[in-house]
Amino acid sequence: MKKIPLVHLCLLAAVLLAPPWATAAETPSLFDRKNIAALWIVPYDAKKRGPEERAQMLQELGLTKLAYDWRAEHVPTFDAEIEAMQKHGIEITAWWYPTRNQKILDAIKRHGIHPEFWVCGSRTITVTNDAERIEAEAARIRPIAEEATALGCKVGLYNHREPWFEEQDHQIAIIERLRRDGLTNVGIVFNFHHWRGSLAEFPALFKRMQPYLLAVNLNGMRADTTQYPGVRFIGSDESELAMVRVVVASGWRGPIGVIHERGNLDAAEGIKGNLQGLEWIQRELRQPGSGGPKPQEPAAPAGASGLRTSK
Repeated sequence: MKKIPLVHLCLLAAVLLAPPWATAAETPSLFDRKNIAALWIVPYDAKKRGPEERAQMLQELGLTKLAYDWRAEHVPTFDAEIEAMQKHGIEITAWWYPTRNQKILDAIKRHGIHPEFWVCGSRTITVTNDAERIEAEAARIRPIAEEATALGCKVGLYNHREPWFEEQDHQIAIIERLRRDGLTNVGIVFNFHHWRGSLAEFPALFKRMQPYLLAVNLNGMRADTTQYPGVRFIGSDESELAMVRVVVASGWRGPIGVIHERGNLDAAEGIKGNLQGLEWIQRELRQPGSGGPKPQEPAAPAGASGLRTSK
């Protein structure tokens, strides 16, 4: 019988005797800072940071991902934004894409980045029949998906702006319609704060959409999840803990986002508040009741109209 080299026996023993958590480093934690993207910190920032200051802020917060939201005033700084993020090791994982935009495509191509195109519902499609609406939305998204494919990017259907489009089962139907055309780069971006469903039905819904999920963006959620919660710190409301528990139990390990979207608050403070809330959520998941006091929303600055609470 051929002898097995001692070094091979040692390696085999190491594998067989390794504890079950030995490979955990290969799968980043859902809540690892490297798995968290900051959302809506560009037009919503009391300090009105520019690209370099924004990149520095994210680096100081320990984040390495940005979902890039923009307005017309930011178009001239697309290149500067990408370059600043690259300089500080920040990946632009998603790009707000309300409509087809050649300037965005050109910037992405110039810098060789591969963000997801986040596309929300259309307010101009008027058909109400589900079958016709699916065809109309597929026709709208098809050229976007084709352009994204050419750049090595994906398209995320973002539940916002139009009630029909905010239904995940409708989004799944659109994705399946596009797959029949051979377009497989379209998925779902699920936003807690734009969801209007029943908490009791959420586990089944999450299971249906999980195969299509590209990202999940967190937010505080009211006890009655059928009502719009406003933009709230994670952990400050009643239902997000239960919803996050469903996400964790599902085994899904894609990127998650923390949302700022408060024009009268420093974006750094908004993101910090969410990260602290996420830490509270993690403690509660490990041991219910161990999180301590719930995170609190900041008071609105003097003279401000208050934090954003409606669409």
